[in-house]
Amino acid sequence: MTLGDSDSMNSDKISDVTDLLQRYSEKGDRDSLYQMLPMVYQELRALAGRQLAAQGRDHTLQATALINEAYLRLADQEYHNWESRRHFLLVASTVMRRVLVDYARRRSASKRPDSRQRVILDNDQLGQDFGSDLIALDQVLEQLYELDDRQARIVELRYFAGLSVPDTAETLEISESTVVREWRVARAWLKRKLTE
Repeated sequence: MTLGDSDSMNSDKISDVTDLLQRYSEKGDRDSLYQMLPMVYQELRALAGRQLAAQGRDHTLQATALINEAYLRLADQEYHNWESRRHFLLVASTVMRRVLVDYARRRSASKRPDSRQRVILDNDQLGQDFGSDLIALDQVLEQLYELDDRQARIVELRYFAGLSVPDTAETLEISESTVVREWRVARAWLKRKLTE
């Protein structure tokens, strides 16, 4: 399922979500955001599940807690200009990444660094190819955002959201060959930065 998959919601619901997002963006009407949650909850749950699966089995944060924390952060943001349901879900993916990174920082602050944490970028398996050092990955991903926003977004969608190449291409409205090429380049760049 893509972040923009119309099969997951009928067109009336998609229209309702878009209307609620516009009302929230234009007027700051928090009730609109709360009304929208049940309409996108299954998609948020799938997104949270993919992001948690990428973190390995020792992760103690649950999908529901990740969704709730991300949703609270989205509701707390001062400025919103969500163009569509797809745009909202892309932003939600980024916010979930931030929640996971903050959670990893809190956990690592309470214990000694694990020498087994390492970064592996040669493998194509989603959720495993960047190793378990989420904090280091987040830091270099932020650097990549400054250099190439689209490559960073591809990494975020492929790794954190767990989207396939076709789904990533559809979500970003680019060709699959562009996703493959830029995913390869971004992985090489990340590998170099993470092993420096």
